[in-house]
Parts: sequence; structure tokens; C-alpha cells
Amino acid sequence: MNIIFGPVNSRRFGKSLGIDLSPTKKQCNFDCLYCELEPAKTMNNYEDVISVEEIIKALSASLETHQDIDALTVTANGEPTLYPYLSELMDEINKIKGNIKTLILSNAANIHMQRTQEALLKFDTVKLSLDCATARCLKRLDRSHEGIDVGVIKEGMLAFKAKFSNPLIIEILMVKGINDSEEEIEELNRYLLTLNPTRIDIGTIDRPPAYKVEALSYEMLRNISLRFDSGLPIYIASRKKVVEKLSSYSEKDIIETIKKRPLTQEDIDVLFDDLSKERLKVLLNEKLIKIVNSSGYDFFVFSS
Repeated sequence: MNIIFGPVNSRRFGKSLGIDLSPTKKQCNFDCLYCELEPAKTMNNYEDVISVEEIIKALSASLETHQDIDALTVTANGEPTLYPYLSELMDEINKIKGNIKTLILSNAANIHMQRTQEALLKFDTVKLSLDCATARCLKRLDRSHEGIDVGVIKEGMLAFKAKFSNPLIIEILMVKGINDSEEEIEELNRYLLTLNPTRIDIGTIDRPPAYKVEALSYEMLRNISLRFDSGLPIYIASRKKVVEKLSSYSEKDIIETIKKRPLTQEDIDVLFDDLSKERLKVLLNEKLIKIVNSSGYDFFVFSS
């Protein structure tokens, strides 16, 4: 039973250890089409529960071996907020973690619950999934457990955001032909403008999925990002198998492009030819473009 996994190196969080709250099997209230785990019956409660003591014992042993850890990522073979002792676990982790940052990856299905919010308030960073803004999409793509309502999820996120002063990151995983429609993007955009998270990560399938669904290309993700309001802090998270199509941008082109959507260095490497990169440097020196960090990622933004 591997409760602790890693460490892995993350550009955002440094050297990170993972904590799996469901190491024996998949236990989740979603059965997402794109999940890298095998299909499984959805559930509202864990059937197999490991104790807080077991987790802390495994974590303490790993921290003795790895004394240069920057982050602890709480996740699961399923949904970590279904773990019934999450709040108590975080109390114990916070006693021993020192300066190590904590992060949780959650599907947000339970974010409206008071006990879930109380547990998540104990993390340094919270990352919530929001693949769909409509009920039809949630049922089709995330294959949610009976009784889970996307409207309740969205209200719960707003209530949690009002209490949480640390970084709140939203992750949207795009699946071709399911949540990339005009309707879904419009609904997501409208809601995210209200939520105003720290950052929004847009990605797509990059591991073998549980069901037969298709990924989007980087170019498709880029076009989708432009359909969101330019004020939203969007990061395109998936760049695997990107076919570089380097283009020439004038200084005016660069400014107009960045006005529409701030770019990361990874975007620049995919989009800009060498001369365009030099023009970007000039704009940085002239302070027409500046670099702003958002939860570990540097974005080139227009200096308005």
C-alpha cells in the first residue's frame, strides 16, 4: 500500500511528495470519461479508509528520507475530499510540515459542504476542477454520482472563495466535442468572472483515458482561451506533442495578442519566431509589456 509517492519535480511547486488518501482502489463521486484510472462505480463515501495515524507515519518516514521537500500534494485514486478525516489529517500534517507548502487536488463536488470547506481552509493552495458549467455536460463528461448538482458546486466555490485568502486555482480539462462548445465556454466564462480565481488552468487529455474520448491540440486550446474574457488569468497547461508553427509578430501584433490573452514563456516558444522574441524583449525594456507571476507561472501582460 503506497500512501506516499514521489518525490517529483514541479516547476510551480518545486520538489513535491504526493499523499494518496485512497491507495487501495479508486473511490470517487465522479467517473470522468478522461480519467486515467479504470472505470468504477461512483460513490459518496470511502469504502476503504486508512487511518490518519497510518498516513502520518508514512509521511514522517518519507520526510526523514527526503529532507528537501518544497510541497505536499494531497490527492487520491479518486476524490480526496471523500476521505472522512481530512480536516484532522491536515491538523496533523500542519504540525510536522514546517515550511513545506500544502496543495490539494479536488473535483469540487463536495465544496458546498461546511466540513469540506473547513478542511480545505487548512491548505496553502487549493486546486478545484470545473470541467462543466451546465448540468448536461457534468453528467456526460464527469459522469457524476446521483444527486450532484453543478449549480450547487458553483455556489459552493463562491462561498469557499469568500473565506479563502490563499491561491485558488481552477482546472478545466477539455474533451473534444463535449465541453468545448460555444454554450459551455460562455457559461464557464460568465461564472469564472464572478468567481475570480487566482489562476485558471486549461488542459486536455495527455494520458490514456478510461473511455474512448479525444484530446484537443494546443492550437485548439489556444483558440478556446481567446474565447474567455481577457481579464481572466488563464494558463494553457497542456503542451505535449505540440507542433511548433512559429510566426512573425510585429511589436503591434505582440501587444494586441497579449492584450487578448497573457502569454507564458512556453506560449512564446510555441508561437514566436526568433525575431519576434527580440521584439518582445524590446517591449519589456520599454515597459510596454511586463511579467506578472500567478501561483508559480510567469505571464507576459500588457502594461496598461
